[in-house]
Amino acid sequence: MDLPKVAAPNPIPVELVAGSTYAWCTCGLSDKQPFCNGAHKGTGFAPKVFVAEETKTAYMCQCKQTANPGFCDGAHKNL
Repeated sequence: MDLPKVAAPNPIPVELVAGSTYAWCTCGLSDKQPFCNGAHKGTGFAPKVFVAEETKTAYMCQCKQTANPGFCDGAHKNL
């Protein structure tokens, strides 16, 4: 698998909690979008793990084309 699967053509709002660790799905195969469920095993992909800096609603990328891994940057508009 060279390219990630587009899980959805739009971002999803997620409530992030400051200090909490999250694993964003990079392969597009997880059924727990936008987060990793381990479906990437054997694909060469790995989740993007991050710690939320603040408690807020974040718009998480589901198209997997973002230049800011994890977060929507509008790349889905070019699909």
